[in-house]
Amino acid sequence: MDIATPPQPDGTTILADAAPTPHEPPVIRREDYRPFGWLVPEVSLRFDLGLDRTRVHAALTVQRNARADHSDTIRLNGDGLAARSVTVDGAPCTGWSMDGGDLMVPLHGDSHLIEVETEIDPSANTQLMGLYASSGMLCTQCEAEGFRRITFFPDRPDVLSVYTVRMQGPKAQFPVLLCNGNEVATGEGEDGSHWAEWHDPWPKPSYLFALVAGDLVANSQGFTTMGGREVTLNIWVRVEDLPRTDHALESLARSMRWDEEVFGREYDLDLYNVVAVSDFNMGAMENKGLNVFNTKYVLADRETANDADYDAIEGVIAHEYFHNWSGNRVTCRDWFQLSLKEGFTVLRDQLFSQDMQGEAVKRIEDVRVLRQVQFPEDSGPLAHPIRPDSFREISNFYTATVYNKGAEVIRMMRTMSGPEAFRRGTDLYFSRHDGEAATCEDFVRAIEEGAGLDLAQFRLWYSQAGTPKVEVALTHEGETATLHLKQTVPPTPGQPDKKPMPIPLRLALFDRASGAHRGEELLVLDRAEASYHFAGFAALPVLSINRGFSAPVAIERHVPAEDLLFLAAHDDDPFARYEAMQELLVGHLTAASGGGLDAAERAAGQEAVRSAFAAVLTDKALDDSMRGELITLPGHGYLAEQQLVADPALIHAEREALKTWLGRELEADLLAIHHRAAAVPFALDRAAKGARKIRTQTLVYLAAGNPALASELAAAQYHNATNMTDRQGALMVLAGLETAARTACLLDFYNRFRGNDLVIDKWFSLQALSLHPQVLEHVKALARHLDFTLRNPNRVRSLYMAFAANAHAFHAASGEGYRMLADLIIELDAINAQTAARMVPSLGRWRRTEPGRAALMKGELERIMATGSLSRDTFEQVSRSLG
Repeated sequence: MDIATPPQPDGTTILADAAPTPHEPPVIRREDYRPFGWLVPEVSLRFDLGLDRTRVHAALTVQRNARADHSDTIRLNGDGLAARSVTVDGAPCTGWSMDGGDLMVPLHGDSHLIEVETEIDPSANTQLMGLYASSGMLCTQCEAEGFRRITFFPDRPDVLSVYTVRMQGPKAQFPVLLCNGNEVATGEGEDGSHWAEWHDPWPKPSYLFALVAGDLVANSQGFTTMGGREVTLNIWVRVEDLPRTDHALESLARSMRWDEEVFGREYDLDLYNVVAVSDFNMGAMENKGLNVFNTKYVLADRETANDADYDAIEGVIAHEYFHNWSGNRVTCRDWFQLSLKEGFTVLRDQLFSQDMQGEAVKRIEDVRVLRQVQFPEDSGPLAHPIRPDSFREISNFYTATVYNKGAEVIRMMRTMSGPEAFRRGTDLYFSRHDGEAATCEDFVRAIEEGAGLDLAQFRLWYSQAGTPKVEVALTHEGETATLHLKQTVPPTPGQPDKKPMPIPLRLALFDRASGAHRGEELLVLDRAEASYHFAGFAALPVLSINRGFSAPVAIERHVPAEDLLFLAAHDDDPFARYEAMQELLVGHLTAASGGGLDAAERAAGQEAVRSAFAAVLTDKALDDSMRGELITLPGHGYLAEQQLVADPALIHAEREALKTWLGRELEADLLAIHHRAAAVPFALDRAAKGARKIRTQTLVYLAAGNPALASELAAAQYHNATNMTDRQGALMVLAGLETAARTACLLDFYNRFRGNDLVIDKWFSLQALSLHPQVLEHVKALARHLDFTLRNPNRVRSLYMAFAANAHAFHAASGEGYRMLADLIIELDAINAQTAARMVPSLGRWRRTEPGRAALMKGELERIMATGSLSRDTFEQVSRSLG
């Protein structure tokens, strides 16, 4: 880790993971940070490459750090390495020693040249961290602490170095040799080998190092920056994948131009390389000038990628490019500052995608992810602030809180300051900290000064966990409407008491008679309670609040159904209109699943929803993308969040019952839209994508209300499909039905796309997520399928993460779903600890689940813990879930 705990008397930074114990990994604390005792301004690496044996020669120029406590010993982190030789200033070093996995080298002067040789076996690296083999090629993943699996180094983000790298290997096996920066020299060897030398002029931490060697081809184009630099953009893939790279390349060029125009950021190298690999723990990695991507976020064509894939590729390509400034040129001082780069960059990619895809729907999609994933995280045992105070394994803090809530916190600063003032703040941040390892405080201070804001109290958003609750009431007397607000931040592990935080709330008050409002206002609730008065209202207005989701909070208010119907029909803020529909649905489903409705109340609630849906389905002014959002039922996870203790079976039953009733009541309208949308020809514009979205969405309701009709329609849609969106949507509906068409289409899909790993991932997920009554048995069979493997993270996620998201299967009353996931975690932990650990939170919600299932979930966590040989990643997730 990058945290010193505690600093030693001689100034040596003792890293807490030097000798971890398997049962009790040490706790690393932010308050214990100390600067590293040595600077490493230059690094020279030499690789002799092979799939099962790679030799690494590292030459480190080191200098005493005047800003740190001095030491006569330097600690170079290692993980599973053995030093073949160690020299200092050209002479063999005889005084070096090992402390756990780390190499300790004695140094007596102020500057030295340390050279270390190591040898590693990439083919045996199933953890996919460091240098590893993937489909016959070599690639790296070094964030957060993978570089120490390649060579001994002070593997922490505040040690910035200029890298020169020489790579040599057999040309027939590795015809392409890529690294960070610019290629400066190449050559041929006499033994069939070749070499390439790369130089990155920009200082970077070791986590941004990247190397790729393999048999690859590139889709290339030129790009001229706003300053006149000519840049070559390359998307490197296997030759058979080349036809599916155009969208990624176009997305890269669009994101580069957008970042120049919106944030003033220009690219700073002559090359920008993206490489797609099939075995990858994450989505992508922003290594300087050489991004390594999961193939899932690069490859697309209409036959194999759906519309969500296209949007995700565009967003992830942009995210990793934007990191060139928000993460690379300005990096983070320590891993507690992770949201400094990730939260800020998520906001940047969200703003980009809003401009590319449409602001309204994109904002709704982002909030849905936040509510489905981050809100439960904030209310469970794994809750943590966006800038954590401690951790055992940093890989566990690549979370929705750090990323998505981190983005929302920075978005609030932008909302309070306005886009222009916010840009002044980001300009100041980049200019002030270029080439540095910065902190979240550095960012907040730059926004504060550049935008002219007082953010003293706002800093609480960085230190307090939990989703704030805002109670809202609107009263009326005479000509005045009064808005009463009260905020509470619920207790979370380690933080029982919270202070009020500034909460920016965009709002409008609608006149009931005219259906209009007199302008939007921004209120900042910075106290526990406050009241605001609005004059000039002869009658009680209708309140639209938290418009655009201006703050990541839970609004709690009692609103009559007629007011929600009014907002769903009249609100001019797209998110607020969507939110009114969601409030209507959540209110009904929560009350129904909690047993709080009698027959008359249930009928009234259903009728209110039917009336709202009918208006949406027949509103010709709506585009189909927004129509699809408005008729999407809230997810199981978000509904469970509305109850202190939830019964998954009841939530699922009520959700499906409402869907079935709506499918029957609105069958004619749904059929009309389905047929209209089917006539829209394929294109990637907003209208065509919206038509495909609403076409499948109508099938979902028809399948609930009239399964026989839906089966016929879905089979026709499947067989007539000219694109993956329509084909996958139809198969998704069929997968949940007991019909002959289900089996036939699943078999056809498999045979049609056999050999295409990304599409077969979809085939696994569709079945694991299905509403079919035998889904548990299907998942068991799929786990034994010849195409299933635990060694590919995409394949594991496609089956088991999808299954864990399937409420009616995962939460089976027998506990079989919990046992299946626990068995997976135990087996997978030894193969790929990061992927195993990310499965644990699905079991960690036991405290918020009804007692019977809670006991079963807790029991499986205890069984995992009892194995006694867990990785640090999984140990931390399980212990916190139980604690």
